[in-house]
Amino acid sequence: MFAGMMADRVARRVTDVLAPQVLVIAMPPVVGLVAQGWTGAVWGLLASALCGGVPAVVIALGVRSGRLDSHHIVDRARRTGPLLSAVAAVLVALVLLVVLGAPTLLVATVAGMLVALAVTVPVTLRWKISFHAAVSAGTVVVLAHVLPPVPTALAGGAVVALVCWARVRLAHHTAAQVAAGTLVGVASTWATLAAFGLG
Repeated sequence: MFAGMMADRVARRVTDVLAPQVLVIAMPPVVGLVAQGWTGAVWGLLASALCGGVPAVVIALGVRSGRLDSHHIVDRARRTGPLLSAVAAVLVALVLLVVLGAPTLLVATVAGMLVALAVTVPVTLRWKISFHAAVSAGTVVVLAHVLPPVPTALAGGAVVALVCWARVRLAHHTAAQVAAGTLVGVASTWATLAAFGLG
């Protein structure tokens, strides 16, 4: 019983620390910093504010009003509104980054987010694909482009596996749902980077 309680506690902590909102806010400034120094980090902060900050505020307001169960939106039926706001925010971010001349890698990263949403949003209306898995897997693909690829992929793969375990452990997803999320995250991000000539 104690071991089970500890496992649940670890799973909840992993779910919170590596939530999609957290990764989408934290990843762009890191990518920008590594790719183009402090100027790139500023571009990354703009991407974070729009792609991660706006949806996070929408979700927080939904939780506060009682319309959403938590910032993880466990109830699939309640996901549509927040996800559409995320799509709109990412689209605005992409347009601004292109118009303002942001570094190609950050434009490609945000474009990858949009592609992943284009796949996962329609799916989640019928089947609860894991956004935790998709976002964590996509994050690893981007980081492996700006950091040493092999150790980043190995360490990142372990983190993605931990995220998937946590979501299944908490009974928020099935193994198939986290596997599908991981596949979408990797494939959509890799394909987008390749389309920008960054693969």
